[in-house]
Amino acid sequence: MTRYHDKPPAKKRVSQPVQVYLTEAEMSRLNWLTKEIGTNKSDVIRRALDTLELQLTDPRMHPALSIIGIAAAETVEPDGIDAAVEHDRVLADAEEESWTADPGAP
Repeated sequence: MTRYHDKPPAKKRVSQPVQVYLTEAEMSRLNWLTKEIGTNKSDVIRRALDTLELQLTDPRMHPALSIIGIAAAETVEPDGIDAAVEHDRVLADAEEESWTADPGAP
C-alpha cells in the first residue's frame, strides 16, 4: 500500500452560483478584502458566512447570557446576609418582622 491509501478521500465541494447585488461601497470592500487576504471573492463571502454563523451560534454571544455577572458589583447587605444566597432566610425574616410591626408605621 502507498501512503495515499491511508488518507480518507477529500470531500468534494458542490457549488451553486449565487447572484448578489452590492453597492459600490460594498463592492469596494469586497475587492479590498480579496486583495488583503489574497484569495478570491467567493472565498471572502464563504468566510464571511462562516464568521457570521459562529457569531450567531456561539453561546457566549447569546443576549440572555450577557446578563451574567451584571450585579457583580453588588455588595452584601449591612447585616452580613447575602440575599442572593440566603433568599429563603431573608424572606422568612421579613415575614416574621411583618407580624410584629406596628400597623400604623409607614
